[in-house]
Amino acid sequence: MRFEKLLQHVQRAEQRVELRATHAQLQWATLKQAWREGWTPGRIVIAGLVSGFLAGRAEPLRAMNGARWMQMFTAVSSFLATAQAAAAAETAEQAADTAQEAQEQADVQADEEPLVDEAFDEDEIVVTAPRPAEAATELSER
Repeated sequence: MRFEKLLQHVQRAEQRVELRATHAQLQWATLKQAWREGWTPGRIVIAGLVSGFLAGRAEPLRAMNGARWMQMFTAVSSFLATAQAAAAAETAEQAADTAQEAQEQADVQADEEPLVDEAFDEDEIVVTAPRPAEAATELSER
């Protein structure tokens, strides 16, 4: 084979690989979406009941002594603590995002507003006499 034919053959193979990878990603996304949509609350309850029945049928309580109960209790409590920490982290992340957006908006508004008011740029100086109470206070402080 000539070099050009080999090059064309390799390019076609690369195109097939890219096409199949894209197709696989599309199928994976479809499967993931169908899997998530398939787990309705009713199905979750039914799956829990069936798995609970099967676990109870295996009679695991005979093997559960005091130490095993304590182990199970600590495992469940650590799981709940982890879930609460994850929820708190998510809330903190959302708050940080909101604060960052507010800061960006404030920066944009600060860039748009002039730093010096035009009224201060006037050359005319206005002198006003102090009010009587101010004048009396000023004299008493001397």
